[in-house]
Amino acid sequence: MNHAAVVFAAVFIGLYIAHSVGDHWVQSSCQAATKGLPGWPGRLACGRHVLGLTATKAVVLVPLVLVLDLDVTVLGLAVGLGLDAASHFWADRRTTLARLADRCGKGEFYSLGTPTHPAHPATAEGGYAPTLGTGAYALDQSWHILWLGVAALLIAAL
Repeated sequence: MNHAAVVFAAVFIGLYIAHSVGDHWVQSSCQAATKGLPGWPGRLACGRHVLGLTATKAVVLVPLVLVLDLDVTVLGLAVGLGLDAASHFWADRRTTLARLADRCGKGEFYSLGTPTHPAHPATAEGGYAPTLGTGAYALDQSWHILWLGVAALLIAAL
């Protein structure tokens, strides 16, 4: 196995761990609630979320690179983390990912687990029954994981 493949694997694992922590523990409730709002309030909340998330990824990657003596460059880290941050911001504005889901024929899945879904979960009285997950969340996370892979590849290759 060549060295770049080892770097890719280690960096991807580190990014995946940091993504989970940054997207769920570091992100504030206010950021989560407002990052999809139209205009500057939503953009600023999303920007603060992405900044905290990217900082979390850097905090995880630095010791990983140093302890494992991984051969990565500042350019690779900057390009990988920058592209990941941009893709995360794009998806977390919400309307963008919803439009992509619609265009890919995933609009119904995107609404799964919400009252807008045709077969939404309902209580015995016919009211909305919240679920632990939604199609929007699943598509959001799979989008982010795709870009974690791209970021890890760039970090390993540059």
